[in-house]
Amino acid sequence: MFIPVQHRDSKPLPEVRAIEEPLVIDRASECHVTPADVAARMVDYLGRPGDFNTLEPSAGTGALVTALLASGHSPNEICAIERHHKLAGVVRRLGVPVLQDCFLDYAARIRGQVAFPRIIMNPPFSQMRKHIKAALSLLARDGHDEPATLVALVPITFEHEGAETLEFLPEDTFTTCRVRTKVMRFRP
Repeated sequence: MFIPVQHRDSKPLPEVRAIEEPLVIDRASECHVTPADVAARMVDYLGRPGDFNTLEPSAGTGALVTALLASGHSPNEICAIERHHKLAGVVRRLGVPVLQDCFLDYAARIRGQVAFPRIIMNPPFSQMRKHIKAALSLLARDGHDEPATLVALVPITFEHEGAETLEFLPEDTFTTCRVRTKVMRFRP
């Protein structure tokens, strides 16, 4: 008994790609990744792209940096700071220079010497008040007509005189923690 064999057209095999090592974020880093849709809205709240040096003091995995780049901000005008070695490497791959440093130490060193007209941040919640205070100490118009602006994702319980709450985020915004959060804008 013979069974006819059907010949199949040979199709090219899919390209084999190297599997990137998964990024494991240790709990001590307090990195809670800002969801892409929230990051995009935060960038919108920051203001139009332009000739503004923009600080991202807790760059993490680069969610806010990615949103800045997607909205037209130049990588040459973004100052990203991330102390965690692997996380800093992820942000560098976005084409943005990263200072691998503790933001609080960085702010103390440059205070009075460097100013940023735009700051966007999702600070570590355990030291959030210190990070907001340090960021505000670096916020200034720096020769621009538009007001200096800081947009931050903070716990819902945080209040600051003169800051406006732009939106309250859903309870499930972060999968790694159950902190209720909101987005605030500061314009001193």
